[in-house]
Amino acid sequence: MEKYKLIVAPSNMAMAEYLSGMITGSLDELSGKAHLNIAVSGGATPEGIFRKLSDMKRGVINWNKVRLFWVDERCVPPDDQESNYRMVKKSLIENINMPGKNIFRIRGEAEPTAEADRYATLLSKELPLLNNIPRFDLVILGLGTDGHTASIFPHNISLFSSVANCAVSTHPVSGQKRITITGRVINNAADVVFLVKGQEKADIVRVLISGDDYSEYPASLVKPVNGDLTWLTDINAVSLIKGYA
Repeated sequence: MEKYKLIVAPSNMAMAEYLSGMITGSLDELSGKAHLNIAVSGGATPEGIFRKLSDMKRGVINWNKVRLFWVDERCVPPDDQESNYRMVKKSLIENINMPGKNIFRIRGEAEPTAEADRYATLLSKELPLLNNIPRFDLVILGLGTDGHTASIFPHNISLFSSVANCAVSTHPVSGQKRITITGRVINNAADVVFLVKGQEKADIVRVLISGDDYSEYPASLVKPVNGDLTWLTDINAVSLIKGYA
């Protein structure tokens, strides 16, 4: 990968504290009635960090000034165990003081193509535009052992380059349909953060950060055009990188 910042944290709390610092720093730069627009991801790593984020002392983050959107969603109802919305609701939203009007979920229960179109339009309406593309203040991404990010997998990596803001994806094993934002939106963000934990992620992290041949991995295409990229990891995830083993 090209320019990036690598932050290695010893615990979920340390990762949450770093993320909190990014959020509060961005909030401090806001003016007037503006909101901080954040896209969140599902998965076990974000869940653990969101729980720690919500445990922080009230008032550290002014959640009234934050608006939440979703990077991707499984095509299931919002109360389903697999719902990314449900995970974020249980681990973060229920534990903070955030107005309901600040929450913009992807409707996983809706017809996928229609919902991808609706959410794409919503992003263009609710977010500021840069080069006529919606611009998030912060996009929080996970990383799969197969190099996927958002719900863009190696077998449908072309979705990353879609001209649409959102697309319908299919999981390579389960066949489950998902709705995901595309690369044009991810790479237009002011800040993009990969949250990565675990020894099982060490090899893919090594490949992506070392600059080996990684063209088949969707995560390798995350290169903010007018923003910054941060890898926020635990020590296990970078254990195969020289200097961190």
